[in-house]
Amino acid sequence: YQRRVHGAVKKDNQVVIMGDKQVTGGEKVIVKATARKLRTIVKKDQPDVLVGFAGSVADALTLLQRLEGKLDEFPGQLLRACVELAKDWRSDKYLRRLEATVVVCNHEGLYTVDGSGNVLEGDGGVASAGSGGYYALSAAKALYDIEGLTAEQICQKSMAIASSIDVFSNTDYDMLKVDSGAETPSVLPNNPMKCIRLPNLFPLLCWRLCASVCFWMLRDVDV
Repeated sequence: YQRRVHGAVKKDNQVVIMGDKQVTGGEKVIVKATARKLRTIVKKDQPDVLVGFAGSVADALTLLQRLEGKLDEFPGQLLRACVELAKDWRSDKYLRRLEATVVVCNHEGLYTVDGSGNVLEGDGGVASAGSGGYYALSAAKALYDIEGLTAEQICQKSMAIASSIDVFSNTDYDMLKVDSGAETPSVLPNNPMKCIRLPNLFPLLCWRLCASVCFWMLRDVDV
C-alpha cells in the first residue's frame, strides 16, 4: 500500500506541512481515504519537528522511529539528524530495503530524505514528496512570492492544485504547523523551588533576633 503526496512551506514565522489522506493499493485501487501521513516529533528542550511521508506505511514508520533516535543523538541539529539517517539508510542491509520518502521540517529548514542517500533542502522555502509532489512543489513556488499569502495559504492552494492533477491523491488533507518564531522553553532545574524568586528576608530576621535578645535581657529587670 502506498501513501502518495504531501508538501511543506516555510515562510516568515510559520512552517506548515500538509498531506492528502489517500492510500492506494497498486495502481488501480483506493484502499483508504482517511489515512494520516503526518506526525510531530516532540523532544524535551528542542523545537517540534514536523514529518510527512510517502511510500509504504511500515517502512515510513520505521524511518520515523530512526529519525527520533537521531534527534536524541544530535539534539537541536535537524540537518545532522537527517544526514545520519540517510547514511544508515544506505549502509544498513535491512534499512536499504525500505521504500519511502520523508519530508522533515521545523524552523531550521525543510529537508527531503530518500533511500538513495539524498538529503535535499527545500529551495525557496518549499519541499514536497510523493507522486503528486512535483505538482505541489511547482504550484508552491509560483505562489510563494505573492504578497499577503501566508505559508498556510500557499500550502493549501498548492495541495489543491496537485490533487486536481494527480490521480493517486484526494482532496481530504491533514495539516500541521509551528510558529518558527516561538522561543524554546528554558530548562528547569531539578528543584522547582529554585525557579521562585523570594524576597530578601535577611533584614527581617536580624530585627527579630535583636528583639528576642532584648526581651530575654529585660524580662528579669524590675521596673
